[in-house]
Formats: sequence, structure tokens, C-alpha cells
Amino acid sequence: MCGITGWIDWSHDLTQESATLEKMTDTLTARGPDASGTWITASCALGHRRLSVIDPENGLQPMIRQAGDNTFVLVYNGELYNALELKKELVSRGHTFTTTCDTEVLLAAYVEWGPEALERFNGIFAFAVWDSNEQKLFAARDRLGVKPFFYSRTEGLFIFGSEPKAILAHPSFKPEVGAEGLAEIFIIGPARTPGQGVYRELTELRAGQCLTVDRSGVRVQTYWKLESQPHEDDVQTTASKVGELLRDTVERQLISDVPVCTLLSGGLDSSALTTLAVNYYNSTGQGIVDTFSVDYVDNDKHFKAHAFQPNADAPWIKRMTEHLGTRHHNIYFDTPELAGALDEAVFARDLPGMADVDASLYLFCREIKQNATVAISGEAADEIFGGYPWFHREESLQARTFPWALASGMRADLLAPDIADWIKPLDYIEARYAEAIGEVPTLAGEDAAQQRMREMSYLNITRFMPTLLDRKDRMSMAVGLEVRVPFCDHRLVQYVFNIPWEIKTAGDREKGILRQALKGVLPDDVLTRKKSPYPKTHNPNYLEAVRSRLLEVLADSSSPLLQLINVKKIREIAESDAATSNIPWFGQLMSGPQLFAYLTQVDTWLRTYKVSIR
Repeated sequence: MCGITGWIDWSHDLTQESATLEKMTDTLTARGPDASGTWITASCALGHRRLSVIDPENGLQPMIRQAGDNTFVLVYNGELYNALELKKELVSRGHTFTTTCDTEVLLAAYVEWGPEALERFNGIFAFAVWDSNEQKLFAARDRLGVKPFFYSRTEGLFIFGSEPKAILAHPSFKPEVGAEGLAEIFIIGPARTPGQGVYRELTELRAGQCLTVDRSGVRVQTYWKLESQPHEDDVQTTASKVGELLRDTVERQLISDVPVCTLLSGGLDSSALTTLAVNYYNSTGQGIVDTFSVDYVDNDKHFKAHAFQPNADAPWIKRMTEHLGTRHHNIYFDTPELAGALDEAVFARDLPGMADVDASLYLFCREIKQNATVAISGEAADEIFGGYPWFHREESLQARTFPWALASGMRADLLAPDIADWIKPLDYIEARYAEAIGEVPTLAGEDAAQQRMREMSYLNITRFMPTLLDRKDRMSMAVGLEVRVPFCDHRLVQYVFNIPWEIKTAGDREKGILRQALKGVLPDDVLTRKKSPYPKTHNPNYLEAVRSRLLEVLADSSSPLLQLINVKKIREIAESDAATSNIPWFGQLMSGPQLFAYLTQVDTWLRTYKVSIR
């Protein structure tokens, strides 16, 4: 993967702004440690940082292609998994190629088909193409939003980047946050409303959107979205199609000119991807697959099963690695490392995030990067197949709010009264929920229960899944590791979205249809293992570390956090038994210790980024 940035300015000569372009591009060095490039003309400046995965010797960007008397210039972050098929078709149409990289294929496809090329792409991407003759910039983001694209637009000026840090490096952009941004942080976060960049004047191109920038302004369009369609396949046919789509997707995503590994927890999703990868490597003679897992020092001593985390991973990882014969790497972290990486996780996101869930992934990816450049991960399976507890709990189904955020009242009470009056957190989350429900594509003939499960699927795919995709992208790219997510293949997501709930839960199990699709692929005991989320530390030393750090922040009169929160109430929680609660206030993993860590991340963000509240 890579990092892209640039801007359009119709009122100044950008050829005099190369220093600014270099500065913006340099902020993305971690995303692309292998090469750097810039391209600049009077009205358009483009920057790129490269992580070499396909054709490392070629494919430098910005990439330029002549078509008659016209010049097209591309900056691109992502992978096209159907590049070989597209290349064959483009060659038949008269195009020639000088590299084997997918960058050249994407650019040639845009030259040939224009924006309609998006309909042909299978992959994860964010890119921008400058058309010299038309004097316009076209940009797009992949259908599920795996790769990021942020932008800021003011009159006559359009700035974009893979991450906010690139835009923050432009002198015209100021790190300011208003009422909506604070509501995102304190009542929606660590999720974000689609399109919300938190900072004032910062927007994120939504999944499945594209935009055009020219002298008449900025026009945003949706080129893909989930559609509701009748599902006419029986259970057996459905399982067969799911299995075939997943196998095809994994094999496409294993194509690379550098080593590919898998992240293995011993759960259904990661075990399935690892098995398919091993089978493919065996059939193609590519050798042994490397697998990686993460855990924490003394977690085995402190782990206690509960509803949101029913079992530990270690025995299941051992089961799968011995079964498959992978070259396995166990990665362990201790409390000081985990607490110490909270700040690095903020810098990777440019925002507060999922606390130690982010920090541990950052450390994990940093260790993997020492052995591999590309990894396969099981993100999105729970969202599209209905694996999370809230799909199966009546209180969540009836809550009429985001089911992973049932503690909104508690969170609102943590705000300073004047801030709560200003941002109206409960009104804000209610409006964002209503907005999301209003987007759900209906299907004629569904009863209320069927419609509710369709709503739950849509909410998880469009509102919760982006949180985990953001996390995976930022934490992995912060150390130059590319992570691919086969369950986000748009063909698979669209097909599974329309599978009726009674088939999705075939066998009266969560993700039942996926389990049926994997019969004969996975060992029976792994196939029936109850879902357990990404591991977090259960070491009481971590609670003490983040509690102590938060109390230090609360005692520091210079902290910018203090003006935003109810200091007395938060101190009471930190000093009470509530700190040890396993009841999550966000998702499955963020409970008492993660609340303290999140607030310290907010403090770090406000201080380091010199955020102005207005």
C-alpha cells in the first residue's frame, strides 16, 4: 500500500509550492517507506509515498500516461485483485504496458473508460487522477472503504490525503474542532459517522464514492452501495456459493511479489483464511505459510471467561498451526509496552481511537513487519455474517440505537455540563442513528423481524465495520505493513447481505452459513468454536497503569481535556470498583480500563495537535 496527497488551487501558481508538497508527502513516509515522488503544475500538486508489493523495480508514482495530446497523472493507494484480467482486456484494446504493477493497469483503465472503470475494479483503493486537457481531478475510494481518502474544500482550494496528517501539513488548514467534532469524539467515538473527519472543514470520501474537482467546484457521487434483492438459493447452494466466493477472493489476494503471511487467532474467520492460504500455497508450490498471533504476558493467569470474551485463543492457535504445518510466530506484549504505545496509536490515527485495542495492533504489526510486508486478516466476517453478540441479544435488537454503543447515557454524563449543553450528545447520536436507518434499502415482503435483521446488517457494515477497517489500515500502515481483508470483497458482501437471517444462522449458530460453507475445510472442533473477539490484556497491571495516567491528567491544570469533561465524576469512577467492569461501553472490548485509556488519548490528541475548540 501507499500514501497519497495533493491539492488543487485555481488562484495561485503551485509550481512555487514544492516545499509544501514535499512536507505533506513526507507525513506519509510510514505508509510508503520504499520510495517518494511528487508532480506539480500550475493548478495541481500531487505527492506519493510507495510501499513496494507488486513489481518493486517499477511502478513509481505519480505515474504519467500520455493519450494522444492529453496527459493523465495518477497517485494511487491500494491493490487491484483483478489486474491481470483487466490488463488482458486493455491490451486487446490497443494499450501497451511497461510494468507488471497494477498501478499502470488502473491508470490505463481510467484512460480507456473514465469514471466507468470503477465498475470493473475488484480491489481496495483510493486514488486521484489529474486530466491535463480537462483541467480536472477525479478521485475515488473502494466500495467498502478499506483504503482511506480525506479531503478539505474551501472556495478555490481542494486538499486531499490518505490521512489527516497530510492535510494538516498544509498551511491553510487549521486543527479546529466544533460541536459536531466533539460529539463524534465523546458519543460516537472511537467510531466515526461516515464522511465525518472530526476536524472542521475535513471530510472523508465515503465508501463507494467518487468525486470530481474542476473550476466549477467539487461534485461527489455514489457509484456503489448495498442493494436489497430477493435471495432465491437454498441453504446448500448458499453455502456452496459463499465457500467458492471466499476461496476465489483469498487466492486473488495472495498474489504478491513479496512474502504474504496470515494473522491467526484460532477462530473461525482467521482459521478459514489461513487454511485457504495454505491450500493455495501447497497447490502452487510456494512453500510454507507464516502465521502470527498476539497475546499478553500472564494473560493465561488473569483471563476470566465472560459473555463478551468466552474463551482464550492460545489453545486454538496451537490446534490450527499443528494441523496446517505453518511457520508460526507468537508475539507477546507486557503492560508497559501496551500502555506506552497509546500515544503512537493516536499519532497513527491523528485522532483518539480504540485505546489498547489500537495500541496492541500497532505493536503487533510492527513485529510482523520484521518478517513480512503483506498480511491477510479476517476483518468484516462478523459484520457481514452476523457474528457479534448484539445480533443475538434482544436488548440490542430493541435498543433503537447503535447496538455496539448502548452506554450513551453514561458517556454523556462524563461531559462538562456546558459542553453537553453545546453538543447535545444524546440528540446527536439519535440523529446519526436515524440517518443510518433511513439509508437501509428495503425489500418488499419482509416482515418486521426480517427488516430489523436487515437493518442490523446494514448498520454493522456501514457504521461499525469502518471503525475496524480504519484501525487496521492506520495501525498497519504506521509501520509499513499492508493488510488485506478478503471478507471485504464486494461480491461476497453484496451476496451475504441478502441471505435471510434464518439461513445466515443455519444450524442455530451465529455465522451458521459460513460454518456450513467451511465444512471439510476446517477441523470440526474449530468449525464449532464459539466466537471470541480480538484479544485484550486482562492483566490488572494494565488497569493500574491507565488509571494512574488518567489521574495524572485530571490533576494537571494545564490539560486541555479538563474543560470538556466532568472531572469529579470521572475521578470517582477511576477510584471506584466500576473501573474493573467487564461491561463494554463500546463494541465488545472497551470497558473500564479502555475508558481511562481513551480519555488519556483524547488528552494526548488535544495537546499534540494543538486542537482549537470553537
